[in-house]
Amino acid sequence: MQNRQEKISQVVVTAGQMRDIEKRIFAAGMPVVALMEKVAGLIARRIQEIPPTPVKKAYSIPLNTPFLRESPQAGGSRVGILVGPGHNGGDALVVARELHFRGYEIWIYSPFSKLKELTSQHLQYAQSLGIPIYQTIEQLPDSDLLIDGLFGFGLERNLTDPIASAINQLNELSVPIYSIDLPSGLHTDTGEVLGTAIRATHTFCLGLWKLAFFQDQALEYVGKAELIDFDIPLADVEAVLKDAPRIKRITRATALATLPLLRPPVTHKYKEGHLLLICGSRRYAGGAILTGLGARASGVGMLSIAVPESLKSLLVSHLPEALIVGCPETETGAIAQLQLPEKTDLSSFNAIACGPGLTRDATLIVQEVIKSDCPLILDADGLNILAQMGAIATLKKRQAVTVLTPHTGEFQRLFPDVPDAKHDRVQAVGEAATQSGAVVLLKGARTAIANPQGAVWIVPESTPALARGGSGDVLTGLLGGLLAQAATKQIPIEDIVATAAWWHSQAGILAAQERTELGVDAFTLTQYLIKALT
Repeated sequence: MQNRQEKISQVVVTAGQMRDIEKRIFAAGMPVVALMEKVAGLIARRIQEIPPTPVKKAYSIPLNTPFLRESPQAGGSRVGILVGPGHNGGDALVVARELHFRGYEIWIYSPFSKLKELTSQHLQYAQSLGIPIYQTIEQLPDSDLLIDGLFGFGLERNLTDPIASAINQLNELSVPIYSIDLPSGLHTDTGEVLGTAIRATHTFCLGLWKLAFFQDQALEYVGKAELIDFDIPLADVEAVLKDAPRIKRITRATALATLPLLRPPVTHKYKEGHLLLICGSRRYAGGAILTGLGARASGVGMLSIAVPESLKSLLVSHLPEALIVGCPETETGAIAQLQLPEKTDLSSFNAIACGPGLTRDATLIVQEVIKSDCPLILDADGLNILAQMGAIATLKKRQAVTVLTPHTGEFQRLFPDVPDAKHDRVQAVGEAATQSGAVVLLKGARTAIANPQGAVWIVPESTPALARGGSGDVLTGLLGGLLAQAATKQIPIEDIVATAAWWHSQAGILAAQERTELGVDAFTLTQYLIKALT
């Protein structure tokens, strides 16, 4: 059972795929009414279990006003149900009925004149129970909680008045809003706001994760998201997804299956990976230090760091276990030429990570490593130099694995002809990987990773605490160390990249919990990398 739940928790679907999965379920004999009852029962139970959530708005009631206790006597709970014309509205009406029978004070907002037959039947029954029903926003009484069942997945048209105005007014209320499946007004795939949308405090995603939950532009609307698993058969999921490129959430279980990288009882440092970092400049010495500290946390067996000669003593003081290679530098303090130890060349390493703190004066260095046959990670100025060279044409000439780690601005410079990543980051990262032949890690509130075959991995949670200078350098070092180890153990590159992104995110979350979001600088982040795995 747990194995099935773990697999379901990884699946991410589009609106079209979810629609096809539901069709298979109904065609197999599952009555729509039975599924609606099951889903709504699960939601009603969760609503009673979730503790009160403060809402970051200008409150007209005290923050500690109780709601959703075990009964009206315990908490005086008043719940408003927002009902749309489709089955999402039907789900909301069954939740209304179940909470009514448990003693909550319920009212219903149903502004639509035409409803689907099943939804209409539930509304009729609610009315027979004496639950008040209102058609206009002005009529609505006070409530302690709103449940949004206006629109579910598959909405594609912009919302217009009067429903758009009603949603805007509902968003201004000083009460939590729980959305069923998706906040009403969001596009299921892109997370785009279709005119306006409910700003949910909590969203119950039904059956399988929808793509919108992992688009940066949707995050301020979905609030805290959780999956309501109503036992979709895995066979139906597999039948619909088949050969389509997969989109997967990275879960703790999948990440820890890759980490820690197991070591045999008898081994030595070079069997545990040898990483070369090429980073730093006189102007950006800190970038080299942070990248090195990220690599240290990975557990890589041997770490070499190439920096300008003037930084060598500084790096030795922070990373005494690493082999620090001082290189000739330009007048501006950038690496002018790689000067590796005798009998060592780029093919001697299991992986190379290049870019943090380099400056664009190190263009010749980046061109040299791109020509190598070693697995390569490019970040920061490594990406900016690659963009000047023409990313797609340059990468197609490489025979070895390349991993790119851009933020949105760098991504647009690298792939100017790929659709805007701000609109649909999942589609954009997939196209970039397919066109370039590289594994592309697109940083963001929901980092997305794609391989050249179009498969996508998504980091499902993060923290704004990582929006600090240097945190990306830490990721580059961590990823480089894992990639070097993976090369000696034949672990799929995409799994390593996804795991590194998840690990980095978890360290940020843990640090923010202990130190607040303001207390997580990049150096502090490195101290939480190991803690995040324990």
